[in-house]
Amino acid sequence: QPERAAQAMRSMREHLIDEEARLIKLLTPPFDTAPYDPGYIKGYVPGVRENGAQYTHAALWAVIATAMQGDGDEAFRLFQMINPLMHSRTPEEVATYMVEPYVVAADVYTNPLHRGRGGWTWYTGSASWMYRAAVEGIVGVRRAGDVLHIEPCVPKDWAEFGVDYRYGGSTYSVTVRNPAQVCRGVCRVTVDGVVAAERSIKLVDDGARHEVEVEMGVTAREVREAPVA
Repeated sequence: QPERAAQAMRSMREHLIDEEARLIKLLTPPFDTAPYDPGYIKGYVPGVRENGAQYTHAALWAVIATAMQGDGDEAFRLFQMINPLMHSRTPEEVATYMVEPYVVAADVYTNPLHRGRGGWTWYTGSASWMYRAAVEGIVGVRRAGDVLHIEPCVPKDWAEFGVDYRYGGSTYSVTVRNPAQVCRGVCRVTVDGVVAAERSIKLVDDGARHEVEVEMGVTAREVREAPVA
């Protein structure tokens, strides 16, 4: 149901993204005055943790969902909103964020008294989801068994980037080039100079270094199947 998914993402952008504070809220408004009881989250101060703050697990799922929709520019922009380094660029930002800039915070407050302040750090599964959002969602490196898929969803102005992937004693040195300036789409993959018919990489643990070239762009099949205006 792509239209329902697109509608949900539009609603997320309209209601949950705080551009000024660079936050992605879990929900809004917080539970504090409603007559019904939603459960334990109402025990938190409004705008703290699950009660209307940025709950970083969900914020990263929004990044992954945006990448799945093919919008690499927006996916990376949202990722950078969550990136702790981007909350600690100036003394003023450090004074607001108040937690370590080199680890992921499980939550970031939206309460007006502490807006932009980081919550729990170190003890959070959000770090692994941030890794997956970056490596799988944006850079597009995903392994299934002994097959490596490279399916980036990146900003259009990323002309080239590289990844070294280790498989046992082997290293696969992957270079991704984006001459067509697209966000998504792989038209050609070569492994040690040989074209990979399935545009994926069969991993072999032979202790060698393998050179992988990935070219982003629109394939001939995608052109044939594109809807006619």
